[in-house]
Amino acid sequence: MLTKPASTCLLFLVALLFCNSVVQAAPVPVRFTEGMVRGFLVLSDTGGSRIASGDFLQTSRGGEVKTRTVLHFKDGSLHDETAVFTQQRNFVMRSYHLVQKGPAFEDDMDITLERATGKYRIKVKPHKGGGEKVLNGKLDLPLDVYNGMVPIVAKNLKGAQKTVHIVGFSPKPRVLELEMIPSGEEGVMIGDLKKTALHYVLKPKLGMLKLPAKVLGKMPPDNHLWIITADVPAFVKFQGPLATEGPIWRIELASPVWPK
Repeated sequence: MLTKPASTCLLFLVALLFCNSVVQAAPVPVRFTEGMVRGFLVLSDTGGSRIASGDFLQTSRGGEVKTRTVLHFKDGSLHDETAVFTQQRNFVMRSYHLVQKGPAFEDDMDITLERATGKYRIKVKPHKGGGEKVLNGKLDLPLDVYNGMVPIVAKNLKGAQKTVHIVGFSPKPRVLELEMIPSGEEGVMIGDLKKTALHYVLKPKLGMLKLPAKVLGKMPPDNHLWIITADVPAFVKFQGPLATEGPIWRIELASPVWPK
């Protein structure tokens, strides 16, 4: 078994489940509009061993953009995350859907979240026995909730620091603050060309819950995101867990390899 209970990710930040206070929302302005994109992804452990492969799929229709990250694990597990958003002046998430299932995760989970109504539906099926549980309810969502959109948001920050929100599921949903902190530039090779990527550290803001989290040994780890910012911004790499208390994994872009 590779990880513990599933939650929301990439994009990927589920360990931030200790803070549920909501501050005044400040949605991220659109500087680069999103359109049709397809990218190939690999998921590796910190030792560089590939454990999953997949796709980043993005389409635009009727004023909405649909972005989807799909990872197929070697053990048959699946991580499938979809966000639908608008980009009129500001980025605003409209809906979110996350599926995690298989031996890579302690529980199978199917999560849906709608902005218009605030309604959520969570189906959880433990692998260790017990029947499927279904949770339904409503949340008061700030305008800067960005589940499944963190890399897109980072591409539009111009290297600035920003605090946004995501909804974490444990499986009970909580609105969490996420601080996106630029941490310097790093060199990266694209073929024979050297490029520069901006490193973002993604931190939870626990407030008064920081001390209890330390005492319980449940301080969420920092997550990391690398974005090329020159000319046209682009995602390069994400590093962090995809599930609560799970191992640190890396998501990177991949190129097709032709058979010999």
